[in-house]
Amino acid sequence: MSGNSITIFDTTLRDGEQSPGCSMTTDEKLEVAKALVELGVDVIEAGFPIASPGDFEAVKRIAQEFGSRTMICGLARCRKDDIDRAAEALKHAEKARMHVFLATSKIHMEHKLKMTPAEIVSVAVEMVKRAVDLIPNVEFSPEDAARTEVNFLCEVVEKAIDAGATTINIPDTVGYATPQQYYNVIRHLKTHVPNIEKAVISTHCHNDLGLAVANSLAGVEAGARQIECTINGLGERAGNAALEEIVMALRTRADHYKVDTKINTPKLFAMSRMVSRITGMMVQRNKAIVGQNAFAHEAGIHQHGILQERSTYEIMRPEDVGYVGVNLVLGKHSGRHALRDRVKHLGFEVSDAVFEQIYNGLMTLADKKKEIYDSDIVALIENLTGETRDEWELIKFHTLAGTDVLPTATLEMKRGGSSDVIRDAATGDGPVDAVFCAMERICGVSGRLAEYNVRSVSSGKDAQGEVSVALEVDGHTYHGRGLSTDIVAASAQAYLKAINRAIADQKK
Repeated sequence: MSGNSITIFDTTLRDGEQSPGCSMTTDEKLEVAKALVELGVDVIEAGFPIASPGDFEAVKRIAQEFGSRTMICGLARCRKDDIDRAAEALKHAEKARMHVFLATSKIHMEHKLKMTPAEIVSVAVEMVKRAVDLIPNVEFSPEDAARTEVNFLCEVVEKAIDAGATTINIPDTVGYATPQQYYNVIRHLKTHVPNIEKAVISTHCHNDLGLAVANSLAGVEAGARQIECTINGLGERAGNAALEEIVMALRTRADHYKVDTKINTPKLFAMSRMVSRITGMMVQRNKAIVGQNAFAHEAGIHQHGILQERSTYEIMRPEDVGYVGVNLVLGKHSGRHALRDRVKHLGFEVSDAVFEQIYNGLMTLADKKKEIYDSDIVALIENLTGETRDEWELIKFHTLAGTDVLPTATLEMKRGGSSDVIRDAATGDGPVDAVFCAMERICGVSGRLAEYNVRSVSSGKDAQGEVSVALEVDGHTYHGRGLSTDIVAASAQAYLKAINRAIADQKK
């Protein structure tokens, strides 16, 4: 790697999944990993193998399927069992890295680990050596480095490099650092650790003060050449540095940073939507780079400037990040060829079978609304991909609601593999709640609705509504998403998908 190239280390599948309510199934992790490979990330931190059998299986399968194309990384504490388990999960990857960590700040040493500085150094050296014997490419993280006494940090880093670590990560574990402070820490390491040139310095910044991206970029200015980040900034508490913001900052301000990445930026918007769909974490409309408003211009003076010269108010082109707005593209009489071209233009490669589903879905949609937009097409495609095999199917439903009327829903459903139609009805606090109650009665699944979100896919009174739900069943959270011009129908779809995921998980 040249000194002008930044390694993008994506930890969406590890740190990102630790966001409350963002757990993913193994199949979903594989779907995200495939997209990350196509996005062009250099390293995928696929999970924490010893954390659970599911994490181990996910890291193992990702290593097997993608370890010849992209570096696959597994996390381990500085413990023998952790390291051995990570090595087992990664053994089938041609390109493998082990990421070991041990806290070094005074507050962590005294209150969490109850270890002396000398013991920390000894354990770090011993465990890095053990990891190197199993997986030669080893990254070492002194956890809470941003709050570690800087001379002790230098000592630990120097000894870890001597033990064989080839990447040294400097975590701002609790998001406490400021850009100048973080810059100073990395510059101090660059100038005071005699063997620092034998390793790549990495950043790993949390966003508790909203400074994760700023701190990461300060680290680059100080000499870091790897950035750890996540799609949409997912992560514990307030999240991590957002990959899309990091990459586009480095690209847009190449004049200042004078570095580049290998990221295929036109795939950023689709990548963001995929992770949002799978995790159920909605992207705020005004989110930088991938938010729905990121390239919208409302003020008249801005619109005038854009029409005269785009660079007056746009420092990036929408197409640079694969942004999908609400451009009017198709009508009811548009043919398959026009739709196929549009799907390809939007960055999707779909099979003939899936394309027919998209086409049929759009023709049905065209009967309900006059105009079809890019965002409608994207929403339909996303709604057809990445779903589990459904245990239950909704045949039809009827709701009754209004002023001085007891909201009631009647459902007809069918179980997979059976031709028998089951009917039931329920009342609720409104038509949506009544549908949910009737569905739970039929499916035999009872849960707590933790989240319910509705957004408009495009514009107009006839726009499609996208509903996303989070359903808690037996301590686990399951996400579902539905799409329809009828919000009650979209709600029913979303809730049923969450129920089907819960049932599939229970069967496992």
